[in-house]
Amino acid sequence: MTPEKPWLFRTYAGHSTAAASNALYRTNLSKGQTGLSVAFDLPTQTGYDSDDPRSAGEVGKVGVPIAHLGDMRALFRDIPLEQMNTSMTINATAPWLLALYIAVAEEQGADTTQLQGTVQNDIIKEYLSRGTYILPPEPSLRLITDVAAYTGQHLPKWNPMNVCSYHLQEAGATPEQELAFALATACAVLDDLKVKVSAEQFPAMAGRMSFFVNAGIRFVTELCKMRAFTALWDELLETRYGITDPKFRRFRYGVQVNSLGLTEQQPENNVTRILIEMLAVTLSKSARARAVQLPAWNEALGLPRPWDQQWSLRMQQVLAYETDLLEYGDLFDGNPAIDRKVEALKKGALEELAHIDAMGGAVAAIAYMKSRLVESNADRIARIESGQTTVVGVNRFTTSEPSPLTTGDGLIMQADPKAEADQCARLIQWRSDRDPAMVKDALKALRHAAQTGANIMPASIQCAKAGVTTGEWGAAMRALYGEYRAPTGVSQNPSNRTEGLEPVREAVAQVAARLGHPLRLLLGKPGLDGHSNGAEQIATRARDCGMEITYDGIRLTPAEIVAAAAEKRPDVIGLSILSGSHLPLIRETLQLLQDAGLSHTPLVVGGIIPDEDALALSAMGVAKVYTPKDFQLNQIMLDLAALADPAPVAAE
Repeated sequence: MTPEKPWLFRTYAGHSTAAASNALYRTNLSKGQTGLSVAFDLPTQTGYDSDDPRSAGEVGKVGVPIAHLGDMRALFRDIPLEQMNTSMTINATAPWLLALYIAVAEEQGADTTQLQGTVQNDIIKEYLSRGTYILPPEPSLRLITDVAAYTGQHLPKWNPMNVCSYHLQEAGATPEQELAFALATACAVLDDLKVKVSAEQFPAMAGRMSFFVNAGIRFVTELCKMRAFTALWDELLETRYGITDPKFRRFRYGVQVNSLGLTEQQPENNVTRILIEMLAVTLSKSARARAVQLPAWNEALGLPRPWDQQWSLRMQQVLAYETDLLEYGDLFDGNPAIDRKVEALKKGALEELAHIDAMGGAVAAIAYMKSRLVESNADRIARIESGQTTVVGVNRFTTSEPSPLTTGDGLIMQADPKAEADQCARLIQWRSDRDPAMVKDALKALRHAAQTGANIMPASIQCAKAGVTTGEWGAAMRALYGEYRAPTGVSQNPSNRTEGLEPVREAVAQVAARLGHPLRLLLGKPGLDGHSNGAEQIATRARDCGMEITYDGIRLTPAEIVAAAAEKRPDVIGLSILSGSHLPLIRETLQLLQDAGLSHTPLVVGGIIPDEDALALSAMGVAKVYTPKDFQLNQIMLDLAALADPAPVAAE
């Protein structure tokens, strides 16, 4: 038999500087990677320059900083873009990063009609699960469809949007919710796009939409979810949009397998998890992923090294080239158990989708969908705590031999401490070297396009070529449309959840009696990190235990958090940071608390925090540090109560 061509092999990567990331990309391509998947840092994702005060500590931490055309040139130096398939995980600033990409491709002499790749460009899931939004939903939707309409005319091989259900599962979505919320997002985009392109062009534009999904550890469920996704998308395009040509109804998706389920405890088990999750999106030929990227086994510990990424790449290559998987047709057609599960998932997803439609569609239902995710995630965590859901090495089979993989130095890659200063210095030089008149004219054209409703892409490309920076492009959008703060999904009303809570509620009530008021917990997410799942779950559990919660959502400055503390007078302050910027942000917060006369208020911190950083935080005065291994939320609640207790009672 002649094996079919395998999916694209990708590794999600980017760090420190454009030059360092370029070296990593070229190395990975030389090892057999067949596509690029670019991770951008948080300032780039949220439309700030690297030297903006809000970017301090965030530059190059979770991805590569791209502040202008020079950075994009450096990122793709010696990589011919006309021959590459590039996925860019970028949402709020997707028009801008695509404009920079096009400008670099033109400089390389590429035929831009041959460019292949994807911008994620799914802002709705940012409000629900990831948090790197900038603008309110309506103008954000307009920018999504501007990109789609432009690529349809000028980049016909480009995927203008990845409807991203990946982060929905990370935020707690059930399979039915993941299906429904993603399809609702796709419908919102198609409904808006339909008025921007001709009726003749619309089917081809719908055919260019792609999806980026999550494959979790429940193998059969995940396999069936992808078969349900494929069937639902085909049916929806035909019945809702009247697209009859099957070639425009194909469900095209890329996948990263689940990172939420990777464990800090016994991290060697993560290799098995990753492989099983990859099988769910490759075994089923009728719903096989077109591109796969795998996390590294040690991502629960910190930034993976090149060797760790190589290991993940080799897993894909062994499956594709050593096994006979690609020599056979679909292995599951006609299987009654699979068919029953697929139909059950479709039924649940369609019921949820109908409910969202009745509310006015995805944009109108953002607050509803967010609250559903928070509650589903609370249920998931409660099942792990109670042991109803087994996580090997975490709540069962916890005895372990010392792992040779986790001993010694260099387990994770450390960001270059000089990279941020270097990036900022080059950015300052870039501004001084450009033509101010060209920049002024380009920004004027950008504002005019935004105000008149013209497609934003031509003016963005003009800005890219003129030397406009990411922060300047973002500021122009903010000036016109304003900032936006998405709903947190955390209700003030306690849930009906009772299992295991009575002892905690009693302890909290006793502390409240001694305080003379309800135990007050202020939660904050300083910096640009939008991963809010942990903070939401702490807020939800604390509420259910009888605490009074202040949680205003993501991307707060330390000054804003301390101002809230001065107003609310909390008994404990909890900060959540997953971007690796915990040291500078906590240092600043502690100093501001001291200046405000609030240094007596206990401060606790949660995040992906290496042991040496946890020691440093404790030395600064942080009362408790929590990492992914601390999954018992009830114990955390008891810790908070003990910290708030004005007169702890000695144990008998």
